[in-house]
Amino acid sequence: MTNKKWAVKRITVNLAAQEAEKLEKYCEQTGRPATDVIRELIRGLSVAEDTKDGNR
Repeated sequence: MTNKKWAVKRITVNLAAQEAEKLEKYCEQTGRPATDVIRELIRGLSVAEDTKDGNR
């Protein structure tokens, strides 16, 4: 992947304490930042192709 400016869209995610703790532990174990982990999970999502009328 080429080097890009990542701040195209900033989002805030509210997590339950248990979810935040799980993410933090995973990041500690893997040495990866949460943003990278979340981006990878989003990229792995399956989505249907966009329709011609622009519905998502």
